[in-house]
Amino acid sequence: MKSFVALASFLVLISLACSASKSAGSERVVNQNAEIQSASTTTSSNTDQEKQPCTLTLAGAPSIRGLRLGMTPNEVLALFPGSTDNAEVRASVSAVPTEFGVSNFVIRPALYGSKEKFAGINQISLNLLDGRVAALTIGYDGPAYSHVDRFVEMVVKETSLPPMDQWEGYVGMDNQLKTLRCKEFEVQAFVGGQGGNLNYVEMKDLIADKQLKDRRDKARAQASPTP
Repeated sequence: MKSFVALASFLVLISLACSASKSAGSERVVNQNAEIQSASTTTSSNTDQEKQPCTLTLAGAPSIRGLRLGMTPNEVLALFPGSTDNAEVRASVSAVPTEFGVSNFVIRPALYGSKEKFAGINQISLNLLDGRVAALTIGYDGPAYSHVDRFVEMVVKETSLPPMDQWEGYVGMDNQLKTLRCKEFEVQAFVGGQGGNLNYVEMKDLIADKQLKDRRDKARAQASPTP
Protein backbone atom coordinates (compact mmCIF):
# COMPACT_ATOMS: atom_id res chain seq x y z
CA MET A 1 0.00 0.00 0.00
CA LYS A 2 2.79 2.40 0.92
CA SER A 3 4.57 1.56 -2.33
CA PHE A 4 1.40 2.36 -4.29
CA VAL A 5 1.01 5.74 -2.53
CA ALA A 6 4.67 6.60 -3.14
CA LEU A 7 4.33 5.67 -6.81
CA ALA A 8 1.19 7.74 -7.17
CA SER A 9 2.86 10.74 -5.53
CA PHE A 10 5.85 10.36 -7.85
CA LEU A 11 3.61 10.32 -10.91
CA VAL A 12 1.76 13.45 -9.73
CA LEU A 13 5.05 15.29 -9.27
CA ILE A 14 6.15 14.32 -12.80
CA SER A 15 2.81 15.48 -14.20
CA LEU A 16 3.10 18.85 -12.44
CA ALA A 17 6.67 19.30 -13.65
CA CYS A 18 5.65 18.58 -17.23
CA SER A 19 2.75 21.02 -17.00
CA ALA A 20 5.01 23.75 -15.63
CA SER A 21 7.54 23.11 -18.40
CA LYS A 22 4.83 23.29 -21.09
CA SER A 23 3.44 26.45 -19.54
CA ALA A 24 6.86 28.11 -19.50
CA GLY A 25 7.50 27.01 -23.08
CA SER A 26 4.15 28.36 -24.22
CA GLU A 27 4.82 31.64 -22.45
CA ARG A 28 8.19 31.93 -24.19
CA VAL A 29 6.57 31.27 -27.58
CA VAL A 30 3.87 33.86 -26.88
CA ASN A 31 6.47 36.41 -25.82
CA GLN A 32 8.61 35.66 -28.87
CA ASN A 33 5.60 36.00 -31.17
CA ALA A 34 4.70 39.31 -29.51
CA GLU A 35 8.28 40.57 -30.00
CA ILE A 36 8.27 39.48 -33.65
CA GLN A 37 4.89 41.15 -34.23
CA SER A 38 6.10 44.32 -32.52
CA ALA A 39 9.30 44.38 -34.58
CA SER A 40 7.29 43.77 -37.75
CA THR A 41 4.90 46.59 -36.90
CA THR A 42 7.80 48.94 -36.13
CA THR A 43 9.56 48.04 -39.37
CA SER A 44 6.34 48.51 -41.34
CA SER A 45 5.75 51.83 -39.61
CA ASN A 46 9.29 53.01 -40.38
CA THR A 47 8.97 51.90 -44.00
CA ASP A 48 5.66 53.74 -44.39
CA GLN A 49 7.21 56.82 -42.83
CA GLU A 50 10.17 56.67 -45.21
CA LYS A 51 7.84 56.41 -48.20
CA GLN A 52 5.59 59.32 -47.25
CA PRO A 53 5.06 61.41 -50.42
CA CYS A 54 5.50 65.17 -50.52
CA THR A 55 1.95 66.57 -50.57
CA LEU A 56 2.92 70.25 -50.93
CA THR A 57 0.98 72.24 -53.52
CA LEU A 58 2.17 75.32 -55.42
CA ALA A 59 0.96 77.44 -52.51
CA GLY A 60 3.49 75.63 -50.34
CA ALA A 61 6.34 75.81 -52.83
CA PRO A 62 9.23 77.67 -51.16
CA SER A 63 11.21 80.61 -52.43
CA ILE A 64 14.95 80.47 -53.00
CA ARG A 65 16.51 83.82 -52.11
CA GLY A 66 13.18 85.47 -52.92
CA LEU A 67 12.65 83.62 -56.21
CA ARG A 68 9.56 81.46 -56.52
CA LEU A 69 7.27 79.84 -59.03
CA GLY A 70 4.43 81.96 -60.40
CA MET A 71 6.31 85.28 -60.30
CA THR A 72 6.01 87.78 -63.14
CA PRO A 73 9.13 89.08 -64.92
CA ASN A 74 8.76 92.46 -63.19
CA GLU A 75 8.64 90.78 -59.78
CA VAL A 76 11.82 88.89 -60.61
CA LEU A 77 13.65 91.92 -61.96
CA ALA A 78 12.74 93.92 -58.85
CA LEU A 79 15.13 91.65 -56.92
CA PHE A 80 18.00 92.81 -59.15
CA PRO A 81 18.24 96.62 -59.23
CA GLY A 82 19.45 97.83 -62.62
CA SER A 83 18.53 94.63 -64.45
CA THR A 84 15.83 96.43 -66.47
CA ASP A 85 18.59 98.62 -67.96
CA ASN A 86 20.42 95.59 -69.33
CA ALA A 87 19.75 95.41 -73.09
CA GLU A 88 19.96 91.60 -73.20
CA VAL A 89 17.54 91.16 -70.31
CA ARG A 90 15.19 93.80 -71.63
CA ALA A 91 15.10 92.17 -75.06
CA SER A 92 14.43 88.71 -73.59
CA VAL A 93 11.66 89.92 -71.30
CA SER A 94 9.92 91.90 -74.04
CA ALA A 95 10.22 89.16 -76.67
CA VAL A 96 6.96 87.73 -78.01
CA PRO A 97 6.20 84.33 -76.42
CA THR A 98 6.08 81.23 -78.61
CA GLU A 99 2.80 79.93 -80.00
CA PHE A 100 2.46 77.89 -76.81
CA GLY A 101 2.96 80.88 -74.50
CA VAL A 102 6.58 80.12 -73.59
CA SER A 103 9.29 82.72 -72.94
CA ASN A 104 12.51 82.84 -70.95
CA PHE A 105 15.32 85.05 -69.72
CA VAL A 106 18.55 84.80 -67.74
CA ILE A 107 19.80 86.81 -64.78
CA ARG A 108 23.42 86.99 -63.61
CA PRO A 109 23.27 88.41 -60.06
CA ALA A 110 26.87 89.64 -60.03
CA LEU A 111 25.98 92.28 -62.66
CA TYR A 112 23.45 94.02 -60.45
CA GLY A 113 25.08 94.48 -57.07
CA SER A 114 23.24 91.46 -55.73
CA LYS A 115 26.30 89.42 -54.80
CA GLU A 116 25.59 89.49 -51.08
CA LYS A 117 21.99 88.28 -51.27
CA PHE A 118 22.80 85.82 -54.04
CA ALA A 119 26.23 84.79 -52.80
CA GLY A 120 27.47 81.60 -54.46
CA ILE A 121 24.98 81.89 -57.33
CA ASN A 122 26.33 82.68 -60.81
CA GLN A 123 23.25 82.40 -63.00
CA ILE A 124 19.48 82.13 -62.80
CA SER A 125 17.49 80.83 -65.77
CA LEU A 126 13.75 81.42 -65.79
CA ASN A 127 11.20 79.76 -68.07
CA LEU A 128 7.74 81.33 -68.23
CA LEU A 129 4.36 80.15 -69.38
CA ASP A 130 1.77 82.84 -70.07
CA GLY A 131 3.97 85.43 -68.37
CA ARG A 132 4.51 83.52 -65.12
CA VAL A 133 7.60 81.64 -63.92
CA ALA A 134 6.92 77.96 -64.61
CA ALA A 135 10.47 76.77 -63.95
CA LEU A 136 13.61 78.30 -62.53
CA THR A 137 17.14 76.92 -62.50
CA ILE A 138 19.69 78.36 -60.09
CA GLY A 139 23.33 77.71 -60.96
CA TYR A 140 25.96 77.79 -58.21
CA ASP A 141 29.68 78.57 -58.22
CA GLY A 142 30.32 75.62 -55.89
CA PRO A 143 31.57 74.25 -53.61
CA ALA A 144 32.37 70.72 -54.71
CA TYR A 145 30.41 68.06 -52.84
CA SER A 146 31.44 64.43 -52.48
CA HIS A 147 27.76 63.46 -52.59
CA VAL A 148 24.58 65.24 -53.66
CA ASP A 149 23.07 64.55 -50.21
CA ARG A 150 25.29 67.27 -48.73
CA PHE A 151 23.92 69.74 -51.29
CA VAL A 152 20.35 68.64 -50.64
CA GLU A 153 20.88 69.22 -46.91
CA MET A 154 21.87 72.80 -47.68
CA VAL A 155 18.84 73.30 -49.93
CA VAL A 156 16.47 71.83 -47.34
CA LYS A 157 17.92 74.06 -44.63
CA GLU A 158 17.55 77.17 -46.78
CA THR A 159 14.04 76.44 -48.07
CA SER A 160 12.41 74.25 -45.37
CA LEU A 161 11.58 71.65 -48.03
CA PRO A 162 10.81 68.08 -46.86
CA PRO A 163 13.77 66.10 -45.46
CA MET A 164 16.20 63.83 -47.26
CA ASP A 165 14.13 60.64 -46.99
CA GLN A 166 11.54 62.10 -49.38
CA TRP A 167 14.09 62.82 -52.12
CA GLU A 168 14.75 60.18 -54.77
CA GLY A 169 18.07 59.32 -56.34
CA TYR A 170 18.58 58.88 -60.08
CA VAL A 171 19.74 55.41 -61.08
CA GLY A 172 23.33 55.59 -62.27
CA MET A 173 23.79 59.10 -60.84
CA ASP A 174 22.77 58.50 -57.22
CA ASN A 175 25.69 60.51 -55.86
CA GLN A 176 25.04 63.48 -58.17
CA LEU A 177 21.31 63.90 -58.75
CA LYS A 178 18.23 63.81 -56.51
CA THR A 179 14.62 64.83 -57.05
CA LEU A 180 11.81 65.80 -54.70
CA ARG A 181 8.40 65.21 -56.32
CA CYS A 182 5.56 67.02 -54.62
CA LYS A 183 1.88 67.22 -55.54
CA GLU A 184 2.12 70.27 -57.81
CA PHE A 185 5.83 70.95 -58.20
CA GLU A 186 9.18 69.21 -58.16
CA VAL A 187 12.71 70.17 -57.18
CA GLN A 188 15.89 68.72 -58.62
CA ALA A 189 19.38 69.08 -57.14
CA PHE A 190 22.56 68.26 -59.05
CA VAL A 191 26.26 68.48 -58.15
CA GLY A 192 29.21 68.30 -60.52
CA GLY A 193 31.81 70.20 -62.52
CA GLN A 194 35.18 71.53 -61.50
CA GLY A 195 34.94 72.82 -57.96
CA GLY A 196 31.17 72.35 -58.13
CA ASN A 197 30.68 74.98 -60.83
CA LEU A 198 27.86 72.94 -62.38
CA ASN A 199 25.84 72.62 -59.18
CA TYR A 200 22.22 73.62 -59.68
CA VAL A 201 18.74 73.54 -58.19
CA GLU A 202 15.75 73.44 -60.50
CA MET A 203 12.17 74.04 -59.39
CA LYS A 204 9.35 73.20 -61.80
CA ASP A 205 5.61 73.90 -61.77
CA LEU A 206 4.02 70.54 -62.67
CA ILE A 207 0.64 72.08 -63.46
CA ALA A 208 2.18 74.50 -65.97
CA ASP A 209 4.30 71.66 -67.33
CA LYS A 210 1.15 69.61 -68.03
CA GLN A 211 -0.59 72.62 -69.62
CA LEU A 212 2.33 73.07 -71.99
CA LYS A 213 2.41 69.38 -72.84
CA ASP A 214 -1.35 69.39 -73.55
CA ARG A 215 -0.97 72.40 -75.86
CA ARG A 216 1.82 70.72 -77.81
CA ASP A 217 -0.11 67.45 -78.04
CA LYS A 218 -3.17 69.32 -79.30
CA ALA A 219 -1.10 71.18 -81.89
CA ARG A 220 0.44 67.91 -83.12
CA ALA A 221 -2.98 66.29 -83.33
CA GLN A 222 -4.36 69.20 -85.36
CA ALA A 223 -1.34 69.17 -87.64
CA SER A 224 -1.63 65.44 -88.35
CA PRO A 225 -3.84 64.61 -91.34
CA THR A 226 -6.97 62.65 -90.53
CA PRO A 227 -6.92 59.23 -92.29
